[in-house]
Amino acid sequence: MQLKGNRQSLLPGFVVSCALFAMATGLLLLLFSQQGNNSINLGSRYHRILAWTALQATLSTMISVVIGIVLGWALSHRQRFPGRAVFIALLSSALVLPTLVVALGLVTVLGRSGWINDALQLAGFDPFKPFIYGLPGILIAHAYFNASFAARTVLNRLQSIPSSQLKLASSLGLTPLQRFRLLEFPALTTALPALCTTIFLLCFTSFAIVLVLGGSPKYNTLEVSIYEAIKLDFDLGRAIGLSLLQLGVCALLVLATNRSASVLSIGAPARLTTGLHYSKTEIANQYLVIVTFGIFFLMPLVAIVSDGVTGDLFKVLLQPVFVKALITSIAIATASTIIVLFASILICSSITTLAVRQGAEASLLSRLMLRFINFSATLYLVIPSLVLGLGFFLLARQTGGSYLLWSVVSLLAANTLLVLPFALTSLSPAMIKAANRYDRLALSLSITGLARWRLIESTLVRPELAYVASLAFCMSLGDLGVIALFGSQDFVTLPWLLYQKMGSYRTAEAAGVALVTLALTLFVFLTLPRIGTAPRET
Repeated sequence: MQLKGNRQSLLPGFVVSCALFAMATGLLLLLFSQQGNNSINLGSRYHRILAWTALQATLSTMISVVIGIVLGWALSHRQRFPGRAVFIALLSSALVLPTLVVALGLVTVLGRSGWINDALQLAGFDPFKPFIYGLPGILIAHAYFNASFAARTVLNRLQSIPSSQLKLASSLGLTPLQRFRLLEFPALTTALPALCTTIFLLCFTSFAIVLVLGGSPKYNTLEVSIYEAIKLDFDLGRAIGLSLLQLGVCALLVLATNRSASVLSIGAPARLTTGLHYSKTEIANQYLVIVTFGIFFLMPLVAIVSDGVTGDLFKVLLQPVFVKALITSIAIATASTIIVLFASILICSSITTLAVRQGAEASLLSRLMLRFINFSATLYLVIPSLVLGLGFFLLARQTGGSYLLWSVVSLLAANTLLVLPFALTSLSPAMIKAANRYDRLALSLSITGLARWRLIESTLVRPELAYVASLAFCMSLGDLGVIALFGSQDFVTLPWLLYQKMGSYRTAEAAGVALVTLALTLFVFLTLPRIGTAPRET
């Protein structure tokens, strides 16, 4: 089938990709244009910031990937234990947990007066010196989020190993180390480059974690330095220079790994591992890994619940500013979800047309268009939300108009770019599978366009759509990026309100806001996908 015959399903997604690319390009050109109006001098101080940002991102990536491999390996072999499905669902929730909420929970557990120190003192031991602020705290928080993401990817890759290979390994009597070296690690090699690059970029552009747990200007990353240059010093020249420096590094990494990005998987595991026999020592080690990480993962969340219930929760709920922040956050998250669903459906339709219906005879134009669409969908990894916010901030200053309107537009744009890479990772394989299965039937019945989507795709990819909707809502609800620049008394969201209360040391009220944010996030993330998989009435 020729490209010309598929314009109906190809062009809408291509137009959306062009619009995203044009928006990003326009904002970048605006940043470049400001170089003539602002003095930019990136001396040795900024080389140090770049080196430190790369160092902490590298260490965070190494720790997260190692923990993720070990945890994914343990889960792939322990397929039956009480609460396994809930535990894996909680691992998936790490993608959407608000970073400020988790940071507050980590401080409650590991801080100077945290739970662990209290337990040590009750047991008669000396408390340890606080390490939650600075490099250790940043690494711990990054590992909390990204090791869970890595474990889900590793789990899917390991459980895609054919049963015949597992049975052969068992019949040959391979030791666990031999089996991992000869069978399991080779299954991970195709995913590791994209996984490491994605985690590195997430840590390289980390904002809220470094802002809260950095503890000192010497631990500032490029993202935090951009924020301070704008919000504290109003030094636009420094902010623009740092933004362009960050953009250059991120763009090179994304372009270098664009081909392998599709190997990452965040959906449900393919199947359960079978055909292996385990010694008691191996079983004990697998459970030890699962239980240890489970405690590490759950303790900050339990701390938030405990502090929120025993703190000033009801006082917070009655505050007008909290009600305003809650309504604003839900409205922004809902609008972001609608935009993400619309954009991801159109983009995935174009990807399906180019990747499947063109087949092996795809032209050079088809291949270039596919690369362009994939790159446009991963623009967030190139242009983090704070840099995007700076572009909109400069645009608002030049064009005037309603500051509140520009705030909403920038927040919706940032949220859309934030979620799209994960949305396409989940939705695109499902739509490609549906196309492979029903293309010939749909063409023979002349079912095209909206009718095809309503009768075929919408039914087959409904679980993925529900999962994407939960991702979009929750990630938009808890993001602090752009709102850190545009937040004010007139425009306040739950993350911005939580950051204000933490900054003014109103910890009891902060715990209340954190509890509501956490409860709303987990409720939507764990409930909405179940609605999507519920059987329809006939």
